[in-house]
Amino acid sequence: MPKMVAKDRWILYKHTCNYEIIKAIALDVKNNCRADISNEERTRMQERQAALNLYKTRNPHDKPLDSMNHRINTLEYFMLGYESKVAGNNQFIFSPLGNLFLDRTGKPEIQRKIFIAMLFGMQLQHPANGTPKCFQLFPFRLIFKLLTDSRLLGRLYSYEYACLIAFTKEICDASYEALVNNMLVLRNKPSLEIASLAKADEHTYVNNVHEWSYMRSFLSEIGIMLETQGNVLCKLVHPPKTNSKSKPTSRPLTDGYIEISSSEVDFITRMLTQHDFRQKPLLLDDAERLKIDVIKEIYSFYPRELLVEIGENVDEQFELLELPKLIEMYANNPENKTAYLFEDVLAKGMNMFSNVEATRIGGADNTDIECLYLTLKKKFAVDAKSTANKLLGINAGRMRAHREDIGGEYTIIVTPRYVPAAKRDIVGTPNVIILANTFAEYLYNHIYHDVRDIDYKDFDDIIISNLGTDVSKQISDLTLQKFAAVC
Repeated sequence: MPKMVAKDRWILYKHTCNYEIIKAIALDVKNNCRADISNEERTRMQERQAALNLYKTRNPHDKPLDSMNHRINTLEYFMLGYESKVAGNNQFIFSPLGNLFLDRTGKPEIQRKIFIAMLFGMQLQHPANGTPKCFQLFPFRLIFKLLTDSRLLGRLYSYEYACLIAFTKEICDASYEALVNNMLVLRNKPSLEIASLAKADEHTYVNNVHEWSYMRSFLSEIGIMLETQGNVLCKLVHPPKTNSKSKPTSRPLTDGYIEISSSEVDFITRMLTQHDFRQKPLLLDDAERLKIDVIKEIYSFYPRELLVEIGENVDEQFELLELPKLIEMYANNPENKTAYLFEDVLAKGMNMFSNVEATRIGGADNTDIECLYLTLKKKFAVDAKSTANKLLGINAGRMRAHREDIGGEYTIIVTPRYVPAAKRDIVGTPNVIILANTFAEYLYNHIYHDVRDIDYKDFDDIIISNLGTDVSKQISDLTLQKFAAVC
């Protein structure tokens, strides 16, 4: 096995890998942190955690907030939700899986499966993690794939993660086969030789050892993995700190290993069949999308397989939540048999407003959906733009003709993504763009919080004030203002 020389590696979050603390923090943010984002509020959270014996500090008089910050970041890392700024304030909005996880408090078997789904949704590069952007893959999908590969006998050894897996930047069939072959070569070497290889570049491997130790124990605590401690092969030393007189910290490299818990093998295998470990992740630095829109799409992961597994009704609300996924799926249909399904789903979404009547019309010479805003007795059009890639352009003249046919005041164009030129096409016209994942997120949060009287007024006000633009940011801010926890 060639010596590793690259320093770039996966970074696994290790600040708060205590399952009970993570659940407690999530519940605290959900239930208590809705009115204030100040340091005083985080201090109160700290005090609540201390009362539950879930927080201790070496400096009780100073009450440092580093621990609380790390714990909130942990919620983001494990895909329970994300932070966003509204009017300069940090707010936390729970993901669909995060809400589902908290709804199943007291049902550990179900929460465990939800947590597995969250791991399937985690990508590198990650919005809440410092892994370099040269890493583009779904890390836990790869780990689960390796653990279900019969050639590896259902085991993943700690030294394999530290010396090989943590340096995997991208994954395809060829790179996967190369990784498996390297793992087989490494595990067939004598223990002394593995230790010698690791010691030869210990500063490269030591952090991997440290972080993987946290992660494997954490996954074992949840019940997703079974952990075997193994024997210490050697100790790897952290690089000495500048001007430090203390002895450098060492970490044990072992031949311990993990296996998937027998209760979760079937579910993980089914998830792998539907969520490819080779899938390319979304780009956080996509030059043609706002970063917050990418983040929202990442956290909208909500697999149907999970809902079936835990006995949830896969009904209209989950269909709406999958809007971006459905758009892409329908647009990529080679026989074009599902061209109108997105329009049907979108019409259902518009009809969730208590004061909107929406009817799908469709056809080449018509708007996709005709809507009547009952409160003000005015019509508007909705056009569904499903596209396999990015929407390249908008025919404003056609939008006008469709709108005039129904006597509409404006047109809402719903699409998963678009190139910048498409936005220029609607400048100065009574059209607006709303990204599909933004619209889905808005509706989902009303459904989850059982808000049945969804008033269209907020949407109409935003649209009228911003004709000729993309109003996704304003709709997203509206969602956060209504439903985000403040932290």
